[in-house]
Amino acid sequence: MKKIVLLALLLIPVAGMTEEQGITNLTAHDIFDNRTSLGLTPRMQHRLLSNMRMQMAATQAIIGQLADGRFDRAAKTARTKLGMSEDLKQIYDASGNEDLKKLGLDANASAEELANTLQTKDLKRSLQALRDTTSYCVQCHKRFRQ
Repeated sequence: MKKIVLLALLLIPVAGMTEEQGITNLTAHDIFDNRTSLGLTPRMQHRLLSNMRMQMAATQAIIGQLADGRFDRAAKTARTKLGMSEDLKQIYDASGNEDLKKLGLDANASAEELANTLQTKDLKRSLQALRDTTSYCVQCHKRFRQ
């Protein structure tokens, strides 16, 4: 009973707070997950997570390649690892979620634009393009959960 009362007392300040204010660096999103479930099967969930991990590793590789001045290699990584794969198309189709599919297609277009920008060897523009591409990751993770 004491634990329930303590928990209730801890949650009272949440009611009047905005998400930006947070609770000891937590946002309401961390406590109440209001993202849209994709309703994927366990196999599709695994495939999606594998793809996302690969894309995160590709993003890390691109940052390293930029640090080394290897713009052509970074462009190839962006084009081959961040673009739309057949596997991702199947996952988006399986979700039946048109918003997810649109975000995926937009992210693919952004990855292609990133690759083209990287080929200019302009570091500032390349970093801006990388930021734009990764913003699709942020948007997707903010809106959807498995």
